Amino acid sequence: MTHFHYHPRSEWQQQATQERSLCVLFVTSDKALGITAKSLDVQMDGALTKALQSPYMKGKAGQSVTVIPSQGVAWSWVVVCGMGDAASRTSMSYEQAAGEAVKRANELGATHLTVMLEEEMIVAECAHGVAEAHMMLGARLGAYYFGKYFTTKKEHELPCVQHVVICGDDVAAQTHHPRLEALAEGMIATRDVVSEPANVLHPQSFAQKCEDMRALGLEVQVLGEDEMHALGMNALLGVGQGSVRASQLVVLRWNGATKKDSAPIAFVGKGVCFDSGGISIKPAAGMEEMKWDMGGAGAVYGVMRTLALRKACVHAVGILGLVENMPDGNAQRPGDVVVSYSGQTIEVNNTDAEGRLVLADALWYVQEKFRPHTVIDLATLTGAIIVSLGKKYAGLFSNNDVLAQRIMGLGDETGDETWRLPMGDYYDKQINSDIADMQNVGTDKEAGSITAAQFLQRFIQKDVAWAHVDIAGTAWRKKATATSPKGATAYGVRLLDALVARYYEV
Repeated sequence: MTHFHYHPRSEWQQQATQERSLCVLFVTSDKALGITAKSLDVQMDGALTKALQSPYMKGKAGQSVTVIPSQGVAWSWVVVCGMGDAASRTSMSYEQAAGEAVKRANELGATHLTVMLEEEMIVAECAHGVAEAHMMLGARLGAYYFGKYFTTKKEHELPCVQHVVICGDDVAAQTHHPRLEALAEGMIATRDVVSEPANVLHPQSFAQKCEDMRALGLEVQVLGEDEMHALGMNALLGVGQGSVRASQLVVLRWNGATKKDSAPIAFVGKGVCFDSGGISIKPAAGMEEMKWDMGGAGAVYGVMRTLALRKACVHAVGILGLVENMPDGNAQRPGDVVVSYSGQTIEVNNTDAEGRLVLADALWYVQEKFRPHTVIDLATLTGAIIVSLGKKYAGLFSNNDVLAQRIMGLGDETGDETWRLPMGDYYDKQINSDIADMQNVGTDKEAGSITAAQFLQRFIQKDVAWAHVDIAGTAWRKKATATSPKGATAYGVRLLDALVARYYEV
């Protein structure tokens, strides 16, 4: 386990140890050392200055040079990292810098990491402890490692950093720390559940994890199959009827608004804990990745955890539709017609277009039961969105321009970027059925992400602001970044938490 601490900037050298310790300092694009770095450079006979003279080191973000100090300096290594131009630096820059520092420490085999943030490296909007607190967040996210199932890895194959210290304005950083610590906890919780294999994380075990959050002050209700049958949630239940795992609908409530009768904001997550495609079975290659088809529910789980931990002043409802989509003699067949909870009928022409069926009943339920002013659903819904946008953006669909602009703007700030796609009658007509009110796939093999969003919109009631975020390309990453290792990203937790904090807390 890695331990994280703040420490006063003036006492930074007290963190040096004689064995496997790393100190990380920063320079801007002009490669000028700060006051503290200059003093260390003197102790090292100008070794830092010499290293920075390399024509390949431009001081850009992500660049670094490593120096092994001479005798008399307690650090095992000193790394100077670039921070880039001040004009382009944001709070995310400090997170990325700390994440890179953790990555470098693990590469070198350091057990102790000291990140020294000098005042000269802090831009005005990140002063008074903001930069240090974001560095702590970046370090925590960068140090994330899901390794619970490894038993034979050698020590050098595992992360080695045991202590991370952020040196700066430690007192001011503590002011901003609780909110960002809550965010880190929520994101890590999401990464954990999305990373779990489907034999461990299934509808019942995921529901139990949600029930455990009662200890944080959340109200938790779990609807089993009997209760959902009684309500008429045949769209959701149809998806899971081929699995031995019983489907679940989890309701998480955080009642934190000062005005007790205010309407809540609602988050709805697709929680297909494993998606074989059902009778419309998927190809075998890559099917193991379908354990993360519950990434939307994972994000809702994480953001509700974050809101509770930071005692957000908002009423919020999180709905997780948890199912397994498996082929079986009892599985739903292509061509079946189901009556959804809303009363609308659906022709199921493709059992691998199952997430929208889960969301259909979950969306209608949250509106009927809680009357939210805003509903946002997150789902690893379509492969088509990856074809459209790749892995950089999530697809955004909305019936409300203000809500869409808020989400897009905050996506740019938080790194959970979205790109809005069109909707309209042209696409909506493609999901009309010859035998029911609608079919679950479009008649033409085009605009698959849009027709999926059109399907969901048919379950949004009048006067409810709604956004659908298709995270199929962003919930899981095959290449690591500074603050997100290979695997689950926790996409959406930060975006939704920022949305609540900026616009909905009262």
